Amino acid sequence: MMGQGQQKRRAVLIVEDDAELRHLMAALFEDEQMDTIECESAEAALATLLIGGRGVAMIFADVRLRGVMNGIDLAREVKMRWPLLPVILTSGHSRERVGGLPAGVGYMAKISGADATTSQRHSWIGWTRPNLISTSD
Repeated sequence: MMGQGQQKRRAVLIVEDDAELRHLMAALFEDEQMDTIECESAEAALATLLIGGRGVAMIFADVRLRGVMNGIDLAREVKMRWPLLPVILTSGHSRERVGGLPAGVGYMAKISGADATTSQRHSWIGWTRPNLISTSD
C-alpha cells in the first residue's frame, strides 16, 4: 500500500511565564488532541530543545518572559540552530509595538481565557495545527 508511513504526533512547546495562561494555552491545544510541553522561561525551552527537541513541531512563546532571554531572543536562537522549526511569538501588545522579529518568525496577538471567543480560539488553533503532524516512514 502506498504511503504506509504512520502519522506521528509531535508537540507544541509553549513558553509562557504566567502559569495560568500557560496552562490555558496547553489546554486549548490538548482539546484539539495535540501534545504540549510547557516551559516558563526561554532558558528552559532552549534546554528542552537541546535535550530532546526532535519531538517538538512548533514553538509558541510569549515575547516578554522572566529570565535573561525574552521570546525574541529565544526565536533568534532557535532560528539559528533549527531554521526549519516554526516559531510563533505572542504578546498582549500590538505587532507594531513588539518591534522587529527574526526572519521566519510568526506573530499572533495573545488571547486570554475570559476574552477569547470560540472563533478566536479555533482560528488560533487552526493556524498552528498544520505544523503538528508529521509523516514518518
